Formats: sequence, C-alpha cells, structure tokens
Amino acid sequence: MIQQYLLTLLIFLPLMAVPVILFLPAKAHKTIRWTTIIFTALQLALTIYMLTIYNTKTADFQFVEKYNWIPAFNVEYHLGVDGLAILMVLLTPLICFVGIFASWNINKGVKGYFILYMILNTGMMGVFCALDFFLFYVFWEVMLLPMYFLIGIWGGPRKEYAAIKFFLYTLFGSVLMLLVMLALYFSTTPHTFSIPELIKVSSTFKGTSWFIAFIGLFIAFAIKVPAFPFHTWLPDAHTEAPTAISVILAGVLLKMGVYGIIRISLPILPDAAHSFALIMAVIGVINIVYGALCTMAQKDLKRMIAYSSISHMGFCLLGISVVCWVGVSADSAIPALTGAVLQMFNHGCIAGMLFLIAGVIYDRAHHRDINGFGGLASRMPLYAGMTTFAFFASMGLPGLSGFISEILVFLGGFNVYPVITIISVSGVVLTAGYFLWAMQRMFLGPLNEKYKDLPDINGREMFTLVPLGLIVLFIGVYPMPTINLISESVKNLITLVK
Repeated sequence: MIQQYLLTLLIFLPLMAVPVILFLPAKAHKTIRWTTIIFTALQLALTIYMLTIYNTKTADFQFVEKYNWIPAFNVEYHLGVDGLAILMVLLTPLICFVGIFASWNINKGVKGYFILYMILNTGMMGVFCALDFFLFYVFWEVMLLPMYFLIGIWGGPRKEYAAIKFFLYTLFGSVLMLLVMLALYFSTTPHTFSIPELIKVSSTFKGTSWFIAFIGLFIAFAIKVPAFPFHTWLPDAHTEAPTAISVILAGVLLKMGVYGIIRISLPILPDAAHSFALIMAVIGVINIVYGALCTMAQKDLKRMIAYSSISHMGFCLLGISVVCWVGVSADSAIPALTGAVLQMFNHGCIAGMLFLIAGVIYDRAHHRDINGFGGLASRMPLYAGMTTFAFFASMGLPGLSGFISEILVFLGGFNVYPVITIISVSGVVLTAGYFLWAMQRMFLGPLNEKYKDLPDINGREMFTLVPLGLIVLFIGVYPMPTINLISESVKNLITLVK
C-alpha cells in the first residue's frame, strides 16, 4: 500500500508539517525545530526504504502514480523515478535534514523560517519526481518564493540585493521554460504535457524553431546550474544566505538545472541537442576554468566555495555535451553521462560539507575572511581535520567521491573533445591550488591571538558533517552500488538522444 503512494508521501510529508508548526506558539523554538526534524527524518527514512526496493535492472520509471488533474487540458498528476532521479530524491531529504541542525542558531522568526523551509523541501522533491511538464513547472515555481524570503529575511547585510537578484534571474528562466512548454503542448496531437509522451514523438521536433526552443530551455536550466554567463547571482546568494540555505542551494538547487537538461531538454529535443553539443562543451570548460580562477581570487570563505561550485558544475555540462555529439560511441557516452549524473550527487554532498564548515567558523569568529585567521589547526584540530577532508574531496582526491565522477567525465570526453578535456583537467590543478592556499592561510603558521579561545567544532555540528562525509568516503572507495543505481537509465537516455 505504501509503495503505491510513496512518491506523494515523499513530496508532501514536509508540507504536512506546515499546519502543525503554524499552530505551535511562536516562542516554542525548540518544539518547532524538533517538529521539523521529525517530519524530515520520516521523509528521509521513506527515501532509504525506496532505495532498498528500487529495481536497478530496468530503466523504466518506478513507483509511478498517474491521475487526471486538469482533464480539460490533459494535465496529469504524474510521478515516477528512474536512475536519473533516484540519487537526487535521496539527496534532497538528506541535505534538508542536516540543514535543520545547521539552522539551530536561527532565533528570529523561527516559525516562519521553518514553514518556508518545509515548503522549499516539497518544491525541490516535486521537481525530481514529476513526469508531467506542467507539474514539473509548478514544483519549479513552488521553490522560488520560499528561497527568496529565506535569503531576503534571514540573510546577511546585503540580503535584499542577493534575494532580488536570485528571484529575477530564476524568474527570467521560468518565463523561457513556460514558453517552450506551451510550444511543445500545442505541437502535439492530442495536446499533452506528459514528458514520456513528448519523448515518444521527439523525432517530430526538428528544425530551426526547435533549436531556438532548445536554447530557451537551456538558458532556463543553465541559470540554475549556474552556467557562464548566467552565474553572477550565485556568489551573492550564497554569501548572504544563512548557512543551511547555502547548503540547500549548493546541494540541491544547482542540480535542478542539470536535471532539467537530462530529463527534458535532451530526450525531447535530441536533434537540437546534437547541434548544441560543442557550444555546451565550451560553456562547460569555461565554467570549470573561469570558475576556478575566480575562486582563487576570493578572500571570503563562503564566496570561495560558491565560485568553486560554479567550476565543479562545469563537469556536468561537459559530460552531457559528450552524449549530444553526433555519432558518439557508447564507450565515450556511458562514462561521460554516468560521471555527470554522479557529479550531481557527489558535488551535492561535498558542497554541503563545505558550506556547513563555513558556517561553523562564522558562528565563532563572526567573519569569513580567509586572511584573517591563521594557525587554527592548533586550536581547533577536529575542525581542521573535517575541513581538510572536505577540501580534498572537492579537489577530486582518489579514494573520495569527487574523483570518481570527474574521472568518468574525462574518460568519456577525451575521445570526443580532446583539447577541451585537456583544458578542463587544468581545473583540477587550480582546485588544488585554491583549497591548499586557503588551508595554509587558515590553519597553518602561528595561531592568531584573537582566536586563542575559539572552541572546537561541537557534537551538533559534527552530526551534520559526518553523514555526508561517510557517503563521500563510501562512494570514493566503492562506487559500483551507486553506479548500478543509475546505469540502466543512463544507457536508455543515450539511446533516446542518438
């Protein structure tokens, strides 16, 4: 019985917490926090249960729910997950769960904060489960307003500017997505928003007009990735957002852009994707190298991590572009797309750790200026150790999950774009440069006397980092269970794009 409505439960369980929180006293901060924890923990438990019964031998959508929603316009409440979505469906409640503990120090408007937090959770989960384009768009828009208010009310000194910039960029992308969605709807007979049905008639979407439609969709999703030159909202949003919201931004929201490309753009408009392959590869390598160079110039720890996210999301675009190349062999396409899908999950875990780490030091020192620290390893050894682990994971050190996804993208990309791939590898070197330099300035040398009394990382903060760290280590050492989850769907998408 629970399997029949599993995805609906996963999506709307956080929303069920909203009326409960609403009727709690505004000053009952601890009760509000624990209510949020209980509902999110239930959501995470259901996701883990789903993972245990997920069939890795098929590319078909599983746990499908399909009902008429607005029959007059053939709009359906259609849900399902496959290998392209399963990791993100797992990551979303995990990131939201640890984010609640990272929000423990929120004392202003606690009730409003957690209500918006749970609505955001519902919107994100809905995006990864929706198989109707109209429903996908609704969930995409649901997460926009909560994120705007979470940054704009509970953010840093320039919170209003960052929130408005995030809102305007995302809204512009949403308008483009809406236009393409309507074009697809009116181009089918009978008219449909169903993503599987649109994929079935993808061969009819050919010509210049559909290439323009693909560009519109790509911009809509690229803003979320974020891809160059649509990336400028991200550093501001990350810098001003509360710690938990930065974790969600990096861990889940950026992945929605990549997910939209592989769920909607590629299988529905494969002909246009072929024509756009080289452009996407170039944008990917610009993200990797330009993002890394910008990261190296940052002095604010949070801003440095934000720019590193731009760089690392470039690997997803590079991997996807390989699949779009006309006549690409399976030997290149499978590792490239596997790497791109894995990078979504791996980067979500690693970036989540990095932003949690930035939040820990900000709570103690009340600033994030990398140059303002020094010698912290002697005073905060546990914190220094966790930071080093997260930095090394983001560098792509063998034995940690970042290495697996990046090397797969390189393996797939080299036969198709040898020069672009070689340039992309320089991003790994630059990543090592800015992380090692940051470690040197923060943790090595003599201890800055201003921070001689800083307490080390506490149990609650460790609780947020350890689950993500264990996943990073497990996938880095033994990636096959994770690869098996996505492999059949990866092969199926490659077949659809060809």
